[in-house]
Amino acid sequence: MGRTLMKHDEVDYSDVQGLVHFGYGKMTEASYALLRIKDADAARAWLQVAPVTSAATMNPPPSTALQVAFTAGGLAALGVPGPVIAEFSPEFLAGMTEESRMRRLGDVGSNAPAQWEWGYETDVPHLVIMFFAEPGGLTNFVQNATGPGWNEAFAEMRWLKTANLDGVEPFGFTDGISQPQIDWERQRDPTRPQIDYSNVVALGEFLLGYPNEYNKYTDRPLVDANAASADLLPAEDAPGKKDVGRNGTYLVLRDLRQDVRAFWQFVRQRAGGDAVEGEKLAAAMVGRTRAGDPLAPIQNETIPGIGSQPDQIKQNRFTFDQDPTGSACPFGAHVRRANPRNPDFPGRPASLLSRVITMLGFGPKGFRDDLMSPVRFHRILRRGREYGPELLPENALTPASPNEPERGLHFICLNANISRQFEFLQNAWIVSTKFSGMTGESDPLLGNRAPLPGCPVTADFSRPRAAGLRHRFAGLPRFVTVRGGAYFFLPSLRALRYLATIGSG
Repeated sequence: MGRTLMKHDEVDYSDVQGLVHFGYGKMTEASYALLRIKDADAARAWLQVAPVTSAATMNPPPSTALQVAFTAGGLAALGVPGPVIAEFSPEFLAGMTEESRMRRLGDVGSNAPAQWEWGYETDVPHLVIMFFAEPGGLTNFVQNATGPGWNEAFAEMRWLKTANLDGVEPFGFTDGISQPQIDWERQRDPTRPQIDYSNVVALGEFLLGYPNEYNKYTDRPLVDANAASADLLPAEDAPGKKDVGRNGTYLVLRDLRQDVRAFWQFVRQRAGGDAVEGEKLAAAMVGRTRAGDPLAPIQNETIPGIGSQPDQIKQNRFTFDQDPTGSACPFGAHVRRANPRNPDFPGRPASLLSRVITMLGFGPKGFRDDLMSPVRFHRILRRGREYGPELLPENALTPASPNEPERGLHFICLNANISRQFEFLQNAWIVSTKFSGMTGESDPLLGNRAPLPGCPVTADFSRPRAAGLRHRFAGLPRFVTVRGGAYFFLPSLRALRYLATIGSG
């Protein structure tokens, strides 16, 4: 889990790449360049002057942003010494397509990396450079930013284009509502048990070099203080060492192709052709209505310091406490799998005595208690973008036209511990057929439907009812297919300069 907490320092926002702090929502144009390093000297020269945007608040805010992240192979191609690279996390070093990891992530069958368009064997990029711009500004920004030295330094593998769907993902549902609230000021004490679900998460879950939810420092590269590392920040937990990871994080990038027509045709067919019932089934599979309203009851209490609550704040103020049978939001719904919204202890005891009894391990056990790890240890920060043209649900009921363009999501998430955060969520909650005590079901959206050892059926979906037997839908087709992916390190601005210079010797 890492090293023990030592002291408390403020965050230098000017050292953090802006993607961690901002979603760049107003920069509706974006494109990601997947690159291989062609000439290490030229790459280092370009990176040393690259206009990387920081997380510092600016007035007025910038109209463009550029971010840089490396794969393990990219650090090696840049000339970073092996001993430094070896101190990065094992998941990052092994990569997304390591054999056992493929099985854990559900990247088998049609999702297998051998069928990806990029990210497998010789098609793993060395780095991704992300460009963001306000409407109408992307083309000029890319041209100016990729100026002198770009072609000499990099070989372009492919450009991942994005589309502005105005906050609506390709299946037609409002997206980006639920995000963890990062404790940037480090006010929360992670050592205190979380009796009730909270959306506030320790800074160290998303930035290396700070305490995480275990009140530990996640392991990362630490180097001796010398002339080369002089500009790096010191390690809080290791006096005398310089911290290569501090203010950086790991970035997971996965290309997910979404079959919008198959999704809406399936729910309409299973609803007997009824449009209203088809919409209800679609919402049950997602866990929200298309407008973004959760199927679980919303908590109506006000938030201190906020007057009238914006819709997206209201839409994120819920837990599943008032839906213990899953009759409102099914146990297998995507929203419930991606964030079970549970605290440290089952049952959420209300009185002080009952809380103490629960903390000691006594008291009554409810159905599904202790089936899932507390969610605060497995949060991710999502920063993905959609791609492809919009296809409204009502227009998705007809057959596809020849050469119809693909639609989907360039899924991006940020986390300090790939194994405990992204990989756990993907394996234990999304892919698992045992999530919340279920059988025969994987995520209704992201499930690959491939049989698992001991679980030949993975393509079902159940809707519990308040009264009567649950309604089980069998034979869900695959709605999402993985088309590429890789693990990247998103360094701080200080670390970026360090990495771009130490290989030159």
